Amino acid sequence: MTALDLAQDYLTRGKLHDLPEGHFIDGKFTPAGNRKMESFDPGRAEIFAEFSLGDEAQMDKAIGAAERAAGHWRQVSPPERCRILNNVARLFRENADRLSVLEVVDSGKTLAEAQGDVQSSARLFEYYAGAADKLDGRSVNLGTAYTAFTVREPVGVTGHIIPWNYPTSTFARGVAPALAAGCSVVAKPAETTPFTALVMAELLSEAGVPDGLVNVVTGLGSDIGAQMARDPRIKQLTFTGSVNTGVSVAQTAAPNVTRLTLELGGKSPLIAFEDADPEKVADGAYWAIFSNSGQICSAGSRLILHKSIRDDVLAILTERALAIRTGHGLTSPDMGAVNSRQHLARIKAHVDAAKARGANLLAGGDVATDLDTGKGWFFQPTILADLAPNDPAVQEEIFGPVLSVQNFETEDEAVSLANGTEFGLIASVYTNDVGRSMRIASAMDCGQVSVNDYWAGGLELPFGGNKKSGYGREKGWEGLDAYTKVKSITISNAS
Repeated sequence: MTALDLAQDYLTRGKLHDLPEGHFIDGKFTPAGNRKMESFDPGRAEIFAEFSLGDEAQMDKAIGAAERAAGHWRQVSPPERCRILNNVARLFRENADRLSVLEVVDSGKTLAEAQGDVQSSARLFEYYAGAADKLDGRSVNLGTAYTAFTVREPVGVTGHIIPWNYPTSTFARGVAPALAAGCSVVAKPAETTPFTALVMAELLSEAGVPDGLVNVVTGLGSDIGAQMARDPRIKQLTFTGSVNTGVSVAQTAAPNVTRLTLELGGKSPLIAFEDADPEKVADGAYWAIFSNSGQICSAGSRLILHKSIRDDVLAILTERALAIRTGHGLTSPDMGAVNSRQHLARIKAHVDAAKARGANLLAGGDVATDLDTGKGWFFQPTILADLAPNDPAVQEEIFGPVLSVQNFETEDEAVSLANGTEFGLIASVYTNDVGRSMRIASAMDCGQVSVNDYWAGGLELPFGGNKKSGYGREKGWEGLDAYTKVKSITISNAS
C-alpha cells in the first residue's frame, strides 16, 4: 500500500496495521507484561493504540544485550559495517510509506514533513556507512627515537533518549554514527511517540544488524530514562529535550562520569537588515517558525527586523500566516497538530500571558481545531510584534507556532538582541553585505549560522548548541566524536 492508501485506510478505520508490541531487545520483540500506556493521535485527540511501559528489569536486559553485542561488533570489519548500514538505508526507503504514516499519527506532523524525516533518516545511515571505514588516527612526530600514532576506538554501549518532535530522524542521527563507530545502542523513545523507533529497530535487524546491537525500550523518562542515565554500563548518553530535563540527566549521569551529548532548547533569531529582500525574509521566517507547528529546537522563533523594512516584512508574513490551513497531517494541511494536550495548554498559557502584557498580536493567538472534524490539538499560527528584550515571549522557549518580533536600528543593537537569551542553538542573518554577514556570524554565540536562508545546509554539517542549548555536536563528521575515544600509542625505536 502507498502512503496515500495507508492514510485513507487510517482516516476511515481509525487504526494502523501491524503496530509492534512489546520492546525490541536482543534482536526480537519481547513480551512486556500488563503495564500499558495509551498513545494518542494529536490530529484527532483520540487514542489509536497502546504501548508497553518498560520497567527496571527490561531496561537491564536491554543494556546487558547491548554490552554483549558491543564486544562482537567492534571486531566486525569496517567494510562490513558499511555494507550493513547501507542495507538499513535501503530498507528505510522501501518502508518509507509505512514509517511516514506512522510518524504522522504518532506525532501530529504533516505527511510531507514525515516523509522528509524518513528520507533524511535513510540518508543519515548512508552518510555514516561511508564513514565506517574512514575512522583513522594520525601519526605524531616525536623524532627518530619513537614511532607514535593515535587510534579511534568505540566507546561501547551508548544510550539514546529520543524526543517527540522528530522521533524518526533523531533516532537515526544518533544510532547511525554509533553503529558506524563500532558501538551498540539502547534507545528510549518519547512517551508520546513510541512506535517508529520500534519499527526502525526491526528494520535494522532485517538489514543484518546483529542481535543485541540495537535495543528499544518504551516507557517513562522519569523511570527507565533515568535508569539509563544511572547505569555505569552506558558509556555515552545522547539526550534531546528540554533544558530542565537535560540538567537532570547530566546530574544523574555525573557519578559515573558518563560522556554526554545534550541538544536542549532554543530561541533562535532571524536577523534582517535594511538591504534584505522583504519577500525573502518573510519566506524564511514563515518556514522557520511554522514548520512542524513550531515544535523544533532550532525554530526561528525570534524575528529581529531593521525598522526600515519592518512593515513590509510583517505585512507579507502576516498575510501568509492568516492563510495557513491547519488539519490532520494525513489530509495535506499547511500545518499539523501540536503533539499533546498538555503541550497545547503550555503554548496557550504563554500566548495568553503575552496578550495580557499588551503584546501587539498580528495573527493567531488561540487554539484551533481541524476545520473538517472539529477535533485535534491545534494552535493558530501566531505573530507577536514589537516586544521588549526582556519579555518572556522573547526569553522563553514556547515550542509552538509562535513568532516573537523585535526591531533594531544599528548592527550592534541587532547583535545584542540576537545574543540576549540564555540559548545559543542557531541563527540566521539576511543582508547583501558580505562583510556584515561575516561580522554577524562571528558575533553570534551559537552553534550554527546561515546567511540569506534558514536551516541552510544539511546532515553533513555538525549541529548543536552553546549556552543552555547544550553541548556536543550531532550530524556531520563531528557526530562521530561522541562515539569514539582516542588512544595514543608510542613505540620506542631503540635497539
